[in-house]
Amino acid sequence: MNRMSEKPPERKTVFATPWFQLQESPSGGKHPNYSIQAPDFVTILAVTEKNEILLVRQFRHAIQRMTLELPAGHIEIGETPKQAARKELVEETGHVAENFELLACLPYSPARFTNRLWCYFAGDARRAPDVELETGMNCVIYSQGLKALLAEENFGSAGNWAVLMAAAAKGKLQI
Repeated sequence: MNRMSEKPPERKTVFATPWFQLQESPSGGKHPNYSIQAPDFVTILAVTEKNEILLVRQFRHAIQRMTLELPAGHIEIGETPKQAARKELVEETGHVAENFELLACLPYSPARFTNRLWCYFAGDARRAPDVELETGMNCVIYSQGLKALLAEENFGSAGNWAVLMAAAAKGKLQI
């Protein structure tokens, strides 16, 4: 029987947190296969009328340093990816946009993660009045261009690069 047509092995949750579950399934080898089940998430490339990119500077505990990232966040239960993108843009940057274009929906890391990255482009971002940013977020309005951004030491997330490349492939950004 072809592996592609077989039913996937049963998974069991061996550890759970509010953010993810660690799951185990038989691999057919010496050791079981482990995967992480987490909610899908959105990442937004938001650009202002002056062609500035909206970024977020925040501390990331996993790597113990400040990062520079595109606004992003989990898709909550009952929320569409586009609704999550609108919400995260406001919460993390204090900006709104009318148009959110889906650039891509990508498996985040299919070797270990079950979730997907929904990549959005918002080309008409503008400051929202009287919005308080989510705790720990600092909005950075970046005007140095894409090449300079890709060279930034603290802009190293593979997911962020994927969004930028999807935007460039669709003609939304010049490399």
